[in-house]
Amino acid sequence: MRCIPIPLKERKELLNNTLIISNNKLVKEDLSIYAEVMLVEGSLLQTMEQTRDLIHKGYILLTHPLSGSIKPNETPYKSIAVEKRQGPVDTASLEIIEQSIARTKSLLEYRNTPHWPEKYLMDFRVIDLDLIRNALKL
Repeated sequence: MRCIPIPLKERKELLNNTLIISNNKLVKEDLSIYAEVMLVEGSLLQTMEQTRDLIHKGYILLTHPLSGSIKPNETPYKSIAVEKRQGPVDTASLEIIEQSIARTKSLLEYRNTPHWPEKYLMDFRVIDLDLIRNALKL
């Protein structure tokens, strides 16, 4: 995972190889001009599981699945960026996504995500969009 600021030229090259996995339609609408966006028609947990499946194919995490301060059982939306790559499994990425899935399941067992009114759902979409935009410096 990258932890230092990426120069603009390298960032453009990185975005050519970036896939955003998201269950947030706002991310698809707003960021498709910068990177490929895979829209998951499902839950936050299903978004993480889809990401895990791609990591098994060799993709590498670029953003942490538990980024932000909102717990996975509080928000229905999650966007995760990966580097598109075919090859051996990146063990660090696999460990992070597996731990994130386990933590999410644990939180959901404790308390399910509330059925938020649309007004609040839009707020959660905007927060998720802002998190992934900032992570990718868009």
